[in-house]
Amino acid sequence: MKSLIVTGGASGLGRAIARSASEKGYRVGALDVDGDALEKTASELDNVVPLEASVTCIEEIYDAVSEFGETPDVWVNNAGIVRFAPLLELSIDDWKAVVDVNLTGTFICSKVAAEAMSERGSGSIINITSINGISAGTNSGAYGATKSGISLLTQQMSLEWGKLGLRINAIAPGLIDGGMSEPIYADSHFRKLRTEKVPLGRLGTEDNIADAVLFLASEEAHYITGHELVVDGGIINSIIANLPRPSSVDSVGLDEN
Repeated sequence: MKSLIVTGGASGLGRAIARSASEKGYRVGALDVDGDALEKTASELDNVVPLEASVTCIEEIYDAVSEFGETPDVWVNNAGIVRFAPLLELSIDDWKAVVDVNLTGTFICSKVAAEAMSERGSGSIINITSINGISAGTNSGAYGATKSGISLLTQQMSLEWGKLGLRINAIAPGLIDGGMSEPIYADSHFRKLRTEKVPLGRLGTEDNIADAVLFLASEEAHYITGHELVVDGGIINSIIANLPRPSSVDSVGLDEN
């Protein structure tokens, strides 16, 4: 039986990844700081081991792997937090908190996973980034910067650890109906406005991201590394399409001489 550990695994996207992996026959470690939510998740899913730990503490991550009892075949860095505010109003404490969990936490967990996986000579690490790390958004604080940092870290780890038999990839979710975005889509007005901007005409689901994770973890992706898979219904490529222009120019040919 293959095994997988997912951080932030007690709820939201992490829970969806844990459920999908369990359904596909993985033994799953759900790692999270919320012990109560972990126990609930583990009681509701098959083959899920609750691992209470903070991604910001390397000693706790080592202990969690030890408690899991084996080196996982797949490690998913999903844990993340947001502290949105205009940059001029963002506190240094909030900036550091987001960097510590999102970026430093990804490095800590990847380091621990890679050390163990390299002894076996194989393993897959999958980092959850965001389209906010590809295209800047106003008032997003440190969030987009950390996600962009994880993207480049993914490339660097893939270069350094490929010779150890490890594959390192990332997934950049778009507008996902769930997880940390739930407060946005609870507002029907903004839900409609955002949905209309997606070329595929619908919001993404947590299961869409879980499916992408399990693909990158699979043998079908055995020659893919250092890649960031954007799962966003096409929205990151639709900037020009969403800019207003008069319909009269759609059938006009213009020459520059």
